[in-house]
Amino acid sequence: MKLWLLNHLPTTWLALLVVGGVIVLALVGSVLATRFFPVLAAGENNDMVGVVLGMFGAIYGIILAFVIVNLWTDLQTAETVVAAEASAVSQIVRDADAFPPATRDAVHACVRDYVHTVVERQWPLMTVGRGDAAVTSHAVDGMYRVLADYEPRSFSEQSFYQEALDSLNDVAAQRRARISESHNELPALLQVLIFGGAAVIILITLLYGVRDRRVRLLFVGSVAALIGFSLLLVIVLDCPFTGDMSVSPQPFKASALARFW
Repeated sequence: MKLWLLNHLPTTWLALLVVGGVIVLALVGSVLATRFFPVLAAGENNDMVGVVLGMFGAIYGIILAFVIVNLWTDLQTAETVVAAEASAVSQIVRDADAFPPATRDAVHACVRDYVHTVVERQWPLMTVGRGDAAVTSHAVDGMYRVLADYEPRSFSEQSFYQEALDSLNDVAAQRRARISESHNELPALLQVLIFGGAAVIILITLLYGVRDRRVRLLFVGSVAALIGFSLLLVIVLDCPFTGDMSVSPQPFKASALARFW
């Protein structure tokens, strides 16, 4: 459900859905709470509710900050991995320019196949959490075969050959890391803690009594808005290759790889 929403709704609409939904549910809950339990508006239990709300709010805030920082770090890591992989592929292209025409063209053909497969076939799979290394295996194997069949004849060719081989090893490692990042998401226990904790915080705010109905709704709505935006941030950051804030495949179309597009 989360992946479908991120893939089919822009962030603005997703914000309206998540934040707006949380606010509406909180306001409706506040109205119903005071209707069925009029004593809540008197605020007789505000001292106890304030202490509980402060305690729960502090614990939840720490957990939420920890989760968001880790998700943001994961997003940056995914961007770094993609950039490193694209840079390694670009380096192979540059090194191959020092090879004889036949070998150079063979390497370039494999690179063209690789970048197109990554962007056009593997990337759409990663957006739905189904990234598979097998999709690009044939292109990587092809580059290994070309380099294995090539025998450098000079010191210069040997240097470029070793660089190309090292870059190809980096491509294989970064590809594995990229696909692994596309499968990462919050553990189920943390998801329950984040979303369940949000529900608990909002329910506690409903117990806080304020005689003026407008002030009470403003108080509940403000807390709900803050919770809603926090949940939105968790949802968006939890999938680094999905949604408007996702990692872009643009590095595979830039620099030395631009000639293949």
